[in-house]
Amino acid sequence: MSTRSDLWQPFFEQAGVVILDGGLATELERRGADLSGPLWSAKALIDNPELIRQVHEDYFRAGADVGISASYQASCQGFAQVDLDDKAMAFALFVSVQLVKEARDIFWDVAAHRLGRCRPLVAASIGCYGAALHDGSEYRGDYGLSVRELIDWHRPRLEILAKAGADVLACETIPCLTEAEALVRLLEEFPGLPAWFSFACRDGRSLCAGDSFAEAVRLVQQSPNVVAAGVNCTSPQFIEELLISARAVATIPLLVYPNSGERWDAEAEQWRDAPTQLDWSEAACRWRSIGAQLIGGCCRTTPETIHQIATALR
Repeated sequence: MSTRSDLWQPFFEQAGVVILDGGLATELERRGADLSGPLWSAKALIDNPELIRQVHEDYFRAGADVGISASYQASCQGFAQVDLDDKAMAFALFVSVQLVKEARDIFWDVAAHRLGRCRPLVAASIGCYGAALHDGSEYRGDYGLSVRELIDWHRPRLEILAKAGADVLACETIPCLTEAEALVRLLEEFPGLPAWFSFACRDGRSLCAGDSFAEAVRLVQQSPNVVAAGVNCTSPQFIEELLISARAVATIPLLVYPNSGERWDAEAEQWRDAPTQLDWSEAACRWRSIGAQLIGGCCRTTPETIHQIATALR
């Protein structure tokens, strides 16, 4: 198991940066997948796992150093809503990691792909509690649950994904300090298991629930498990200010993988507003200069987005 200090080191030595992949669920939808219902991208783990594997492979071809699994919205209650039991959920979580590994290995078996590259890593996505509610709560964080209740809710999924063989856990789209604290405390049960934390933010300084982003980074980096911290599924317009606020307190690498700038309408189950007009190559270089060392994209970004970022930074 990689330690806090060495997980990213080969990538930093090779190129000075780690390229994350881009949007998974939205890319599956772009390719025709129906992700309606409470499982979102996890629905494709049942309906079309081959399409998930192909998307992962395309992100590696585009330049991604890390592939993130389709486990973000898989939960016991979500599977129960589609009449599947806990065993089915556990199998889906395991398969989500295996699909990234398979895609990585297919990519890496081609000698030309290894030129100037480090062998890509596999990240197991740990979505926030709000994602499982399927009502947009990950962009609010108003759960009304205690730290203990959130620990108990996250434990079953984390136990499964911890055994699935991923290189790192990706605790994603965390909207509030309460959930961050719960996950940090839960990770104490898994010593030596690397994890990153990425937060959903509503502006240039605050998490969606209103907590300080800098304070969130300060909190999670106290855990010896945590190998990076930053922001995801947040509008690109806020990334620079967020990086500046975190840079003052961060003792671990900072990561950013914003969405396209559109807004998720949970009731209508669709994205609203126009995407941010952004030169991803220029933006990635700017974020790198401010302090980000892991850079990618989230919802509504594509393999072409990651290709632009990788070409600019590598």
